[in-house]
Amino acid sequence: MEAVTDGAVVVRGLRKSYGHFEAVRGVDFAVQRGEVFSLLGPNGAGKTTTMEMLEGYRERTSGEAWVLGMDPQSRDRRFRERVGIVLQDIAVDAYLTVREIVARNAGYYPDPRNVDETIDLVGLKEKANSRINKLSGGQQRRLDLAMGIIGNPDLLFLDEPTTGFDPNARRGAWDVIRGLREGGTTILLTTHYMDEAQALADHVAVIAAGEIVAAGTPDTIGGRQQAAVRIRFLPPAGTRLEQLPLPVQRNGEWVEIQTDEPTTVLHSLTGWALDRGLELPGLEVDRPTLEDVYLELTGAAARADAPASERAGTTREGAA
Repeated sequence: MEAVTDGAVVVRGLRKSYGHFEAVRGVDFAVQRGEVFSLLGPNGAGKTTTMEMLEGYRERTSGEAWVLGMDPQSRDRRFRERVGIVLQDIAVDAYLTVREIVARNAGYYPDPRNVDETIDLVGLKEKANSRINKLSGGQQRRLDLAMGIIGNPDLLFLDEPTTGFDPNARRGAWDVIRGLREGGTTILLTTHYMDEAQALADHVAVIAAGEIVAAGTPDTIGGRQQAAVRIRFLPPAGTRLEQLPLPVQRNGEWVEIQTDEPTTVLHSLTGWALDRGLELPGLEVDRPTLEDVYLELTGAAARADAPASERAGTTREGAA
C-alpha cells in the first residue's frame, strides 16, 4: 500500500467488523493539514472505533488509513512522536502533582512544549503543585488536554474534550484549540456538543450506523445553507390568526412561517404590524441549526438501518 502524503488524514473504504457485525462500513474522508475536523455521531455510530483505528489502537478489517503520511497500524515510533491523543478517560497516578505528570509525559517526546507554559495554557497554573486526586472533574479534563499537547504534536486527536466543563471552562478550552490550530496543529475532534462543532470546526462529517451520511462545513452540511427560513413570533394580543397577512402554522403559543423568501415575507409581516401599531412579540428569524441537521441525518440513518442499530448495543462499539 503506497503512502499518501496529501492531507493530514486520508481514509478510504475503512471497515471494521466484529464477527458478522460491521461497526464501520466503508468510511471515506480527508482532513487537511492545519484544520479542525469534527467527526459527529451518536453513541454506537462507529466514530470511536474510527478514531481508534486512526490512532493506531485498533486494527482495521479492510480499507486504507493514512495519518501524517504513515499507516497508523504500523505503530511506528515516528507516528507516536508526532501525534497527540486526548481520550475520554486517561488513567494517571493519582498521587503525582500536575507538574510531575506533565513533565513525565514531556520526557517521552523529542521536542516537547515547555511544561509550565503548557500547564498555564490549559488553565491549571494555580493547580500545578496539586495532586491529581485533589482536582475536580473539569480540572482533570484540562490535565488530559495538557498531556495531549505536551509533545507538541502535528496532529491532535480530541475525543469529547470538554465533557464535564462548565460554560466558562468550555470557552477557555475552545480558545486553546483555536490557538493550536493557528499554530499549525491539525485537530480531529469528536463532540456531542453541536455548538462546539459549529464554533471550532472547519469541516464536519456525520457518521451513523457505521457510514458517513453527510460531510461539509458546519454552515453547509446537509444543505443547511439552502434550507427554508423559519420565522416565528407570538400573535399580538387580541389578534386572530386569520387576520395575519400570511398563512401561518400554530406551534403551541407560537406561530411559524417556513419560507424561501424571508425578505419578502418579513416586509409583508412587519409592514402589516406597523400599519396597526402592533408589536410581534419574540420575533425570530433563523435557519435550521447544525443540531437540527444532525438530528435529521442521524434519525434518517437509524430508520433506514434499524436492525444494525439494534445489534450495535451488543458490540464493543456500543459505548462509543
